[in-house]
Amino acid sequence: MKTYHAESARAGLEAAADAGLSWEEFCYAAIELLERAIPFDSICVGTADPATNLLSGRVMLNLQHSDEHTFVEYEYEIADFNHFADLARRDVAVGILDDATEGNTLHSPRQRDYLPSVGIEHELRSAMRSGGRMWGVCSLYRSAGRVGFSPAESQFMHRIETSMTLGLRRGLLVSGTEQATSDPSAGVVIFDDRNQVVSATGTAEQRIADLGGDLWQRLPSSVTTVAAAARAVAAGSTTYVPSLRMRARSGEWLSLHGTPIRDRDGLTGQIAVTIESAGAAKVIPLIVAAYGLTDREQDVVQQVLLGDSTNQIAAALHLSPYTVQDYLKVIFDKVGVSSRRELTSKIFFSQYAGRFGRSLGTDGFFAE
Repeated sequence: MKTYHAESARAGLEAAADAGLSWEEFCYAAIELLERAIPFDSICVGTADPATNLLSGRVMLNLQHSDEHTFVEYEYEIADFNHFADLARRDVAVGILDDATEGNTLHSPRQRDYLPSVGIEHELRSAMRSGGRMWGVCSLYRSAGRVGFSPAESQFMHRIETSMTLGLRRGLLVSGTEQATSDPSAGVVIFDDRNQVVSATGTAEQRIADLGGDLWQRLPSSVTTVAAAARAVAAGSTTYVPSLRMRARSGEWLSLHGTPIRDRDGLTGQIAVTIESAGAAKVIPLIVAAYGLTDREQDVVQQVLLGDSTNQIAAALHLSPYTVQDYLKVIFDKVGVSSRRELTSKIFFSQYAGRFGRSLGTDGFFAE
């Protein structure tokens, strides 16, 4: 990895993160830039819900997974090395699968049984974090017969984590332009024990199309991810929360939740995935975090929502008025507004001010 190319790629990623791209546009830009620094045969870059660590969307190049359900099964249902959520808990959230298994492919079900089936021999993974939460992931692959990934390449992925996370995080806030579904009801998709869709509501077909997929031909990775997480929870093999929030192509925020189906005799092996419009109470925590507001900045915003003056905010938070003004300048800059009224209009709704400022639960809601 030549230093010049690595620095050029790093600078390009910083610029792309500030360019106002949607998350998909940023992923494509990141893939092109990463090619300057790290040779790879295929790559996958995607977003994750920071409350649950579930993958909400992916952009892939030269990578055709034989079965989307198989990919998420190995990620969420089968114990293995370098799962994205495990990487996110490390000091350095990057892992080379060859190193993790000490070169013994028998140690990793993914490396032994799955990757060879799609022509892959070497894998380098990275989790993209901010504020202790995972916002996205990146996987680089090399085909059979190629040399594996090096420690220097792993270190480079660690160095660009901040820029990658910023681009993905900001990209989630970019609105779509297509027409949202006209049906406000929830859509439900039923999977059998072989992960095949057996039935669905009409609204589900509309929702999945808005997520860029096709109900009967190509499901979005977000839907299969939630289904796999629900199946893993039912089997007692994981503690993943089978839900996530994401923005559809129309710009509408959607909430996906998976749950096992029971009959009078117990679990049936079927999984139901519900897709519905995500109300403000679900989305506000994600938006707040996506703008990168610190805990103290959130405290200031909460007081602004309540209509407090600068002096009232200072008294409530035991700050000087000058410090409050400094916080407001930083908040305005992060959100891209110039006044308190614009701030309120852009992010928050007054009816949720009472919940804002409380801790974020694992389901993505403010704690009661």
